[in-house]
Amino acid sequence: MSTQTPDSLEWTDLDRRAVDTARLLAADAVQKVGNGHPGTAMSLAPAAYTLFQKVMRHDPADPEWTGRDRFVLSPGHTSLTLYTQLFLSGYELELDDLKAFRTHGSKTPGHPEYGHTAGVETTTGPLGQGVANAVGMAMAARFERGLFDPEAPEGESPFDHTVWAIVSDGDLEEGISAEASSLAGHQKLGNLVFVYDDNHISIEGDTATAFSEDVLKRYEAYGWHVQRIEPALGGDIDPNALYEALAAAKAETGRPSIIAMRTIIAWPAPNAQNTEASHGSALGAEEISATKRLLGFDPEQTFEVADEVLAHARRALDRGAEAHAAWNKQLAEWRTAQPARAKLFDRIVAGQLPEGWESALPAFETGKSVATRAASGKVLQALGDVLPELWGGSADLAGSNNTTIDKTSSFLPKGNPLPEADPYGRTVHFGIREHSMAAEMNGIALHGNTRIYGGTFLVFSDYMRNAVRLSALMQLPVTYVWTHDSIGLGEDGPTHQPVEHLASLRAIPGLNIVRPADANETSIAWAEILRRHATNPAPHGLALTRQGVPTYEANPEAAKGGYVLRDSSTATPEVILIATGSEVQLAVAARERLEAEGTPTRVVSMPSVEWFEEQSPEYRASVLPPSVKARVAVEAGIGLTWYRYVGDHGRIVSLEHFGASADAKTLFAEFGFTPENVASAARESLAAVRG
Repeated sequence: MSTQTPDSLEWTDLDRRAVDTARLLAADAVQKVGNGHPGTAMSLAPAAYTLFQKVMRHDPADPEWTGRDRFVLSPGHTSLTLYTQLFLSGYELELDDLKAFRTHGSKTPGHPEYGHTAGVETTTGPLGQGVANAVGMAMAARFERGLFDPEAPEGESPFDHTVWAIVSDGDLEEGISAEASSLAGHQKLGNLVFVYDDNHISIEGDTATAFSEDVLKRYEAYGWHVQRIEPALGGDIDPNALYEALAAAKAETGRPSIIAMRTIIAWPAPNAQNTEASHGSALGAEEISATKRLLGFDPEQTFEVADEVLAHARRALDRGAEAHAAWNKQLAEWRTAQPARAKLFDRIVAGQLPEGWESALPAFETGKSVATRAASGKVLQALGDVLPELWGGSADLAGSNNTTIDKTSSFLPKGNPLPEADPYGRTVHFGIREHSMAAEMNGIALHGNTRIYGGTFLVFSDYMRNAVRLSALMQLPVTYVWTHDSIGLGEDGPTHQPVEHLASLRAIPGLNIVRPADANETSIAWAEILRRHATNPAPHGLALTRQGVPTYEANPEAAKGGYVLRDSSTATPEVILIATGSEVQLAVAARERLEAEGTPTRVVSMPSVEWFEEQSPEYRASVLPPSVKARVAVEAGIGLTWYRYVGDHGRIVSLEHFGASADAKTLFAEFGFTPENVASAARESLAAVRG
């Protein structure tokens, strides 16, 4: 959708007063609660106000509007930068919410939280995450356009919009920002604009302690469009210079843009400005009073908002309604011209899957040896034809992760020399950037209207963990494809062999780990993940084998997280063997030995502890009868997950140390992952029960 930005900024005394109101609201909010970060919110007020009031296309009455621009505040500690603009613009925040800043149950927590406060597009706190989220949003915006309106001239589609982000020195010091910014430049994301708060202050003082590179030269090397604006007389942000730079950035559609603003933290507080203390501490009553006098406010009042200032700022509601109405008209015209794509759009927005999609899922022949990573790849390729919204790739390990959904279509910008390059391609090449890949996936999911996955080796989930934790915190439906899930990967040795990772990832609340036993469980797992996208959104991590594992008959109860794969020869087993992934075959073979000895033995495959725990107590008891105390859990990793399932008399066949460099068969035998050892553990458990 084409929106013309006026050539010059209209900036009145009411605009200036609104900016100063935002500054003082930030100072008062921190002073009232006694903690927080006032300084950056004060100095950034002109930039945030210019974006929300003069530049961005948004509708405060409908924060989820598909056609809106996106805004990311990457330095989440300065949450008041965002909260004050949401209040002034007419979102669901009111003055009492600012007064309740950082208190229990308020809409204004210390860092912005997605899903908690209307108008907050992402949860930002750990620095650099918002940078990568914004890159992901820009990628998603391009892919969304390709789904629904690829032939439209540039700037004339209802699916054209801009992603704006405020970023800080701290964000740009974090390594994740380098990963994400490099990819954004490579992808030529011309719909992405960073406003860089170059205030030279961090917690330890002047950034000269740790940060001295020329940021704009760095971004120029990434392939970005770069600008710098100088402060106005006295040190404040010059709104006219900023507006011109923002307009130039929006007009640059072939590259992402960054605008560096030299700012003075806590401006214009007479004593606190340009000090590290103002970054993370209340200014104090005297300093706030002095600042209010300087700006022409009553020093005796707190949270002062003049009626005319609020009325002026809340004209954003009228502008939003006008822009939204124009977009609705444009969308209606698009619907008439593109009825098939409109039907697709409606289905995807509703979070629905197409009728009959499950018939595309592959079923695998029993008895054959298939690596679950290979099975996952076949599932993705089969689903590609029926789910055009499904896309993703790998951190440069696609051939190992089996994450290529379409070999003929790579998500790459115009001008890329590769023959498969397509600005709207299905297969994403994230590069060797695991951390930013995860955060970009979060941004893609937050943007909406697509389904994203991304892969690497399970051991490298360590690089991704902070972003994975945030995907769980936000309950985003992203899918991590983590392959080479145990010592079974073999000769690459302990640096590549995950040991503690499954248990560690299961410790993240809200993250579902799925470790299928075979090819058919892998297909069932993918189907269940896709079903949950709209009805029970959460991030999922698939842990998949490098090596082949035997294929068992498909059982739909695998979608319940745990089920009886092989039952005992009697109605009630004497011992239960619980296993996941490549170790299920060991439990099956051990059962044969135990049954031959006259010990009724049940094998439970538990691909997902989290899914299993969602089931009713009755179902869980039917799988793991409480009366059966003899139990063995088998998993080629640390045993931390399994103590609650095996109880006092149970045994765990696990790996409580790092692996070694050898072939998988040798390592499994060396470390006790054999049917014989599992059967021996079962006998020990039975002996313990019998006393």
